[in-house]
Amino acid sequence: MIDVHLDGRPLRVAPGTTVAAALCLGGDGSSRTSVGGQRRAPFCGMGVCQECRVEIDGQRRLACQTLCQPGMRVETRP
Repeated sequence: MIDVHLDGRPLRVAPGTTVAAALCLGGDGSSRTSVGGQRRAPFCGMGVCQECRVEIDGQRRLACQTLCQPGMRVETRP
C-alpha cells in the first residue's frame, strides 16, 4: 500500500492508483474549486478536459494522469 496526503489528511491507496481515483476514495471526488466557487471533479479521465487539476507536491498536475507515489501531497483547495 502507498501512503499519500490528501488536503492534509492521510490516505492509504493501492499501488497503481491514480490521484483522481484517490480523490474519490479519500474525499468527495472533487479536484478543485471553480472561479464561481463550485467544486469541480474529473470528467474525461484522459487529460483533455483539465477539470482534474490539483496541486501535487507544489506543482499543478492532472490527477487523472498521475499515479500516487509514497508521501505525495495532494491539495485540491486554493
